[in-house]
Amino acid sequence: MWSKTYSKKVQGLKAEQVWKVWTDLNQWHTWQSDIEYTKLEGEFKVGNTFLLKPKGGPKVNIEIIKVEPNRQFTDLTRFPGAKMYGSHEFVIHGDELEIKTTMSIEGPLSFVWRKIVAEDVANGMMEQTENLIEKAKSV
Repeated sequence: MWSKTYSKKVQGLKAEQVWKVWTDLNQWHTWQSDIEYTKLEGEFKVGNTFLLKPKGGPKVNIEIIKVEPNRQFTDLTRFPGAKMYGSHEFVIHGDELEIKTTMSIEGPLSFVWRKIVAEDVANGMMEQTENLIEKAKSV
């Protein structure tokens, strides 16, 4: 299994603010420059799926597999021969909020999908986190 994590600690931001932005999937394109659109039908809960269309790439179906409100969620993208997980979580350190994202990929063809998709997604985590923080400040 391959994985990469990015985290950042911030002050003056509550988990609820970030959670509101993170779980409003249909608005991800407003703060993630590499996304054309996302579409969640129904509630943000385990078992539901959403469609994500990256700019310049094909649409992908992503399943929400873990949700702990105001703490973390994990999503799963299935590729032929591999599964890619996006783990998004908060850790509270006194008056600081740590926002942590981990991308991981496993399976017999994970080495292929790592090069095609996972590394690009992981390389964008820093910018994504910065944009998330800015968007959450306005909530």
